[in-house]
This record gives sequence, C-alpha cells and structure tokens, in this order.
Amino acid sequence: MAFKLTTLKMRQQLGDILNRVHLRHDEFIIERKGKPLAAIVPVEKIEQMQHAARLYLLDVLNRKEKTSLSQSKADDLSNEAKHRSRKTKKP
Repeated sequence: MAFKLTTLKMRQQLGDILNRVHLRHDEFIIERKGKPLAAIVPVEKIEQMQHAARLYLLDVLNRKEKTSLSQSKADDLSNEAKHRSRKTKKP
C-alpha cells in the first residue's frame, strides 16, 4: 500500500520519507491539490519493473505470428496513425 503525501509534507519530511523507503520499503504517492504527481518507491521495485518489461518485450519479439506484415504495409499503417493523431478537431 502506498501512503499519500502532499508536496508540502514531502518537502518538510524528505529525510524521514527516504529512510522509510530505503529501510522499510514503504511507497509514497505525492499529490498536489488532491491529484497524484509522482511516486517515491524503492530502487529495487523500479529495477524489477524494468526487468519485467524487458522480459515481456523479448517474449513479444520472439513470438512467431502466422501472418507476417510486410514493411510497406507497416509503413502505411504507421503513416496513417501519424496523420490521424495530427488532425485537429473542428468545433
């Protein structure tokens, strides 16, 4: 469970918060006006997340799909997505 902190409280208690993260593996969500801005978590957790992401990516890249997408079709889809994301909405 992550503890919630305001930005002011985080500034006032930064040393204590860092000790709790390091020694007790506590996690904190820093909020401003009730909206989450950032998190303070142990470095080990970040490393685990990065390792899991790499394993997942390798798994996806190693899968053999039955249908293969040609380079030109992939380029066409990429260009279409790029142009759709750039179009502005008219009122």
